Amino acid sequence: MAYQHKNLAEGRWAAMSLSEQMANIGSEVSRALNWKRKNKDEYCLKAVDRALELVFLTIENVTITSHLKELTRLREVIIDYFYGTNEYASTEILWEKYFYHFNIVARKGKV
Repeated sequence: MAYQHKNLAEGRWAAMSLSEQMANIGSEVSRALNWKRKNKDEYCLKAVDRALELVFLTIENVTITSHLKELTRLREVIIDYFYGTNEYASTEILWEKYFYHFNIVARKGKV
């Protein structure tokens, strides 16, 4: 697999906390939402692909079953929202709320 985040795939990603990983995934989802708002589908889908790549890297390194369930559901809902019919009725606001707390925890003590 050709990774877009090569340096992360080579081990740096596994060294991050789950909160940091989720905050990074949230950044890519946020980029995708911004491009979607601007009707720039190509850029939107590239950001979605990067987000899904990060979700995949996180799933590869997860050791706690409840985290695995959350991550596989996250992957499913991202795909549904951006590529599917939005069966789960996701909204931009819900995405922002979901990832907001991961950003707070990831930044805690780093500022």
